[in-house]
Amino acid sequence: MSERGAAIARAKAEHEFFDPAGLPWAPAPGFGPGVWQQVIAGGADEGVTTRFLRFEAGAGNDRAVTHDFWEEIYVVAGELECGGVLYRQGCVAVRPPGMPHGPFRSAAGAVLFEVRYRVG
Repeated sequence: MSERGAAIARAKAEHEFFDPAGLPWAPAPGFGPGVWQQVIAGGADEGVTTRFLRFEAGAGNDRAVTHDFWEEIYVVAGELECGGVLYRQGCVAVRPPGMPHGPFRSAAGAVLFEVRYRVG
């Protein structure tokens, strides 16, 4: 394994099945009020993180974003508008580094499951 690969492997703690209900929720970086994250693993490096992202009704941001890591998302509950398109529970996204996406808004609220990582 490369030195970078080993560093990424150390960026997330190993967890067998557990109930994340007791993990804290905190404001999600890069979003305005009403968007919260619950980090499941990683998080010290935003690009190596597994988290739940919760949008309160009406919350979001008003700009498109890009980043230098992969991002995979599953809409667990609710609806999320991204770039003017509405995505409902069960929808998924797989975004490579550098792909513009957003702005984001959830009229009624939403919960997303996200996995962020770097390759190479």
